Amino acid sequence: MKKSFMKLIENPSLDSWESLTSRPSIDRLELDSAVSAIMELVLTDGDLALKKFTKDFDGIDLQSIEVSQVELSSAESSLSEELKNAISLAKDNIWKFHSAQVREPLEVETMPGVRCSRRAVPIDSVGLYIPGGTAPLFSTVLMLGIPAMIAGCKEVVLCSPPNASSSIHPAVLYAANLLGIKQVFKVGGAQAIAAMAFGTETVPKVCKIFGPGNQYVDRAKQIVQTRGVAIDLPAGPSEVAVIADNSAKASFVAADLLSQAEHGPDSQVLLLSDSKEFVAKVLTQIELQLEELPRSELALKALEKSSAIVLDSVESCMEFSNLYAPEHLIIATEEAEDLAGSVRNAGSVFIGHWTPESVGDYASGTNHTLPTAGSARAWSGVSLDSYFKFITFQSLSEQGLSNLGPVVETMARAEELTAHERAVTLRLRSLKENLS
Repeated sequence: MKKSFMKLIENPSLDSWESLTSRPSIDRLELDSAVSAIMELVLTDGDLALKKFTKDFDGIDLQSIEVSQVELSSAESSLSEELKNAISLAKDNIWKFHSAQVREPLEVETMPGVRCSRRAVPIDSVGLYIPGGTAPLFSTVLMLGIPAMIAGCKEVVLCSPPNASSSIHPAVLYAANLLGIKQVFKVGGAQAIAAMAFGTETVPKVCKIFGPGNQYVDRAKQIVQTRGVAIDLPAGPSEVAVIADNSAKASFVAADLLSQAEHGPDSQVLLLSDSKEFVAKVLTQIELQLEELPRSELALKALEKSSAIVLDSVESCMEFSNLYAPEHLIIATEEAEDLAGSVRNAGSVFIGHWTPESVGDYASGTNHTLPTAGSARAWSGVSLDSYFKFITFQSLSEQGLSNLGPVVETMARAEELTAHERAVTLRLRSLKENLS
């Protein structure tokens, strides 16, 4: 068996921490060039481009891009009752957690006669990207589709890459059908993002695009954002950081690290501990578990770009984690709840020895579409709010304008915006004339 290749770093100096938080990445110029070329061809050639890229990248000659209603409804027969029951329970938990996020309208009288309010309005059309590639992520259908349903988005479009038989995995189709998503298309990669952003003869244009993916997908999302299409968040290759001390079980921690490493070669995992001896046990467990892992070759490539770092305390480990800003953070320490209070930057946090990251990926109820590559320093994961626009309203009575108008006149005059001032002045004059 090959070594795990995970770098062991002991007590790095503070000035080296920043460099240790770097993620594996493709050359940016090369990435931008490839993604831009894909997107421009989709913009000009529509469905023809989608079929061309499916042939070039996936080796599949697509006859039809859209999944038929027969394909959607018949997917159920391919799944075991056990899996359907599992999907149903996950759906219930995710629905329960996201339903609890519904916000009541906010209304405030900021001063007599001046009423301000804020209301959540669902986004009209949303596009959901469901990765396929080496693993059919039907769980992502639940994570992205359920809040769209709760929010009441009028149109939901789903894209996922086809498999070797020119179809989408039945579990993905079953989950989509379960949620009432009827517009499903066999297209993946950056070309799927372009299709939903620009629209083609078959794929509808949407207002906002959701979903994780590889670096090509993530970059495509960032590019379409510059062209007026909103995105959920930067959600590229998966990653996890685990903070663990001697109270943790090495086999558990190794399994948690491998659960992210198996996503793909561009994933990254990070082990932070105050014990070199414990780290050694985990690395041994990783090598043992790799022998039984079907996706070991993918995991090994991710581990080559990953590190195990020994610091002087779990508090220092948390400081490093906050700098790293992981997509997933597992706290496997003796006082995990207390340490969790120090989290400043993370997509989603898993507290204690009995909380594997896998539960959040599937069925605890939280969303697994999370910010990656350090963007958790400023971004939140997908939530119900992601599917709404929050529109503010204001209404002034005559008394309100009398009270507030002179303030606005003064401020507009100071900014030398005469028309702004006049819009208030004319109304105040009219009020005075009506009173006289």
